[in-house]
Amino acid sequence: MAAPVPERRFKNPAIFVCDIQEKFRPAIFEFDKVIFTTRKLLLAAAHLRIPIFVTTQNRARLGDTVAELKPLLARAGDLVRADLDKTRFSMWLPAVASHPHFAASSGADDATTAPPPARSEVAIVGIESHICVTQTALDLLGAGHSVYVIADGVSSTRKEEVGVALARLRQAGAVVTTSESWLYELMGDAAIPEFKAIVNVVKETAKETGEALQGLLGSKI
Repeated sequence: MAAPVPERRFKNPAIFVCDIQEKFRPAIFEFDKVIFTTRKLLLAAAHLRIPIFVTTQNRARLGDTVAELKPLLARAGDLVRADLDKTRFSMWLPAVASHPHFAASSGADDATTAPPPARSEVAIVGIESHICVTQTALDLLGAGHSVYVIADGVSSTRKEEVGVALARLRQAGAVVTTSESWLYELMGDAAIPEFKAIVNVVKETAKETGEALQGLLGSKI
């Protein structure tokens, strides 16, 4: 009998990139660390074929997504399922909530009954942790999805806001975790074909990951 094909632990993952824009660069605590961790997740997304949802907040006034992320988003191609400007603080916009990624793959029992939404495992990176990240996470939880707030990938203008936001989101039911932990939990099995590529991403970014953890989290989450 042939050995069973290994399966990933997460069945319907997504990455939300929240408002990482040029005008925020001088204002956000450890902004470069947020950019780095986001780049790391985008590199992994290309190997694992993870859908990516991107937003900006009032792009005309606050600028486009930062230049460091642009090449990776362009390379991701159709993995970028939405790149939307908004005035709402939450990324859970109607165009995102209605996207097929969040709809069940199986059809309804009859043509008049809509299928239930598919539970997704959403990793959130971006800013600000206590505003847009928080409201996005709460909306996703309210819609029945699993939320993973990547602690080495979120920040605010004041560093003191970050810990308060993470504590609130943890209490609300989100999982506060790190980029590396989320990637390994996403895979779930070292036998999957993409494992070596992800290990290479982890190894190549080890130094910067350590700096991001230290800069954004210090000794604790």
